[in-house]
Order: sequence, then C-alpha cells, then structure tokens
Amino acid sequence: MRPTGRMQLGNLLGAVENWKSLQNKYESFFFIADWHALTTNYADTKELRASKRDLLVDLLAAGLDPDKCTIFTQSSILEHAELFLYLSMITPLPWLERNPTYKEQLENIKDKDLTNFGFLGYPVLMAADILIYKADVVPVGVDQLPHLELAREIARRFNNFYKPVFPEPQALLTEAPKVPGIDGRKMSKSYGNAIYVSDTPDEMRKKIKIMVTDPARVKRTDAGDPDICTAFVFHSIYTPEAERSQLANACREAAVGCVDCKKRLSEYMLAQLEPIYKNRQELLARPDYLDSVLSAGDAKASAAAKATMAEVRDAIGI
Repeated sequence: MRPTGRMQLGNLLGAVENWKSLQNKYESFFFIADWHALTTNYADTKELRASKRDLLVDLLAAGLDPDKCTIFTQSSILEHAELFLYLSMITPLPWLERNPTYKEQLENIKDKDLTNFGFLGYPVLMAADILIYKADVVPVGVDQLPHLELAREIARRFNNFYKPVFPEPQALLTEAPKVPGIDGRKMSKSYGNAIYVSDTPDEMRKKIKIMVTDPARVKRTDAGDPDICTAFVFHSIYTPEAERSQLANACREAAVGCVDCKKRLSEYMLAQLEPIYKNRQELLARPDYLDSVLSAGDAKASAAAKATMAEVRDAIGI
C-alpha cells in the first residue's frame, strides 16, 4: 500500500480486511510502498516519513498481526531496486505504454507532470516486488489484473532468456465493496469526502450526519429510495441484514427519516470502527514496538530477497 495519505475506508474495506484473512492462510508479505509513492508524488516528499508511520499504525490497528505476516518498508530492501533494474532491461517499451492505468492517469491527472520514467516503469517495479518473493498468488481486484499479467509476462521472459527462477504468480481475485465518499462521489482525499481510520468517533459521527441520501426525498414524509442513497451503501457493509432490510422497507414507506436512519448507521459503523481507533491510540503510545515490527519485518524480507537475488545474478551471469 502506498503511503500517500491517511488510510480511508476504501483502503480498509478494499484491501486490509482481505489481508487479515490471508495472513491466516498463507505466508504473507505486506509492505509500505514508499518508492511507488514517489512515482506520482516525487515533487513533494515532506510528509512521506510521517505518512509511512501513519500507514504502519493503521495496518496494525486494523488487524494485521506481525506474528502471522511480514510487514516491511519497500525502500529498506534495496534488492527490489536491483531486480527492477534487471527486469527493466528485458521489458519491451510497448508493454508499458499499453498499460491501461498509465493511459488513464495521464489523461485524468492534470495537476502533476507524469511524463517521467518512474511513472512509466512502475509496473516493472511492481513485478520486482512480487517476483523477488517468488509469490505464488497475489491478491488483486479485477482492475489490477493487467498489472499482474505483465508481471507474469516479465517472469516468463526472464525464465526464457536465462533459466527458470521465478514462478508465474496467479491472481487471487478479491471482491471489494464500492465505497463512496460522504457526498456520493468516489471516496477521495482530494475531494474532501473521505472517512479515515484515524478519525475520532465524533468526527465519524459528524461525517455520517452530513452524508447524502436520496436527493429526491425533500421532506420527512416523502418516500425514499435506498438503492440510490449513499448512506445505504454503508448500511449494506456495516448493518446486519435483518436490520438493513427493515430500514430499507421503512425508508420506502417514509416510516423512518434520513436523520434517524443515519443515527442507526452511526451505531453500527462505530461498533466496528471505534475499536480500530482505540487500537491506533494505543499503538501511537508505543513507538519502540512500532520500530521493532518494521525491524523484524525488514530482516525477514531482506533474507528472502537476498536469496532470490543470488539466483538471479547466477542466472544472468553477472
């Protein structure tokens, strides 16, 4: 995960909740991708170190367990960069130029100059991140499949040029709920519509209180449509099914108002999110523990990376 700002609910629900289950099933490596953050935020790095620390706290508070998985910082493992260099030598330029995310972000991000080599080549760095640990499976959403397929093609090309070193990683498809912002648009820091893991319970209640609902429901006596209500998207995630069904029927019949509906939502959301906030506060008071988590994770990741790179250098003959 890139340390580009505070963790929002989209990150929590779309990635970390899934990682929590994977750490119980696989030998799992999760890292703070600070080099990847530079591909788009290279011009302003004053908050990078603080963001890395915040992300570590968020990951631990949300449930990643360093006794069950390896948590480390990308830039601490210099072998990632070495493998990136070797893989960049064998990756055809058209493979990178056809990357759909590359083209989409070039078109849509106008406040940053993304015509740099690092941004064009980040899928190769991503391939290095995966292949250096000889990953068998990588948890991805459907939109990330092209990136993983590129990593597989690069692994195949390396193995054909030199000798088999890398397995071709398979996709472990994960379903992530679509999480809107409190204004109904995509949840985004730049839109100012995000709910963050680090928000206090009071801040969360205030944000839920102003969350948009059915725009056609002007008066309390108007019937609502939960299918177009932002608040009900969150009900579908946090509210038990029986309660959610009852609220949806009451909304359609104007038997419950939006204010009361969002109060109920606050109860269910806070029941699950407040423990994360409390964990976060406890972790912030233990800086030595946070350092030890990264120190142990960096050491384990480094050992695995060094072993792979010994094979890579031997295969290339360098």
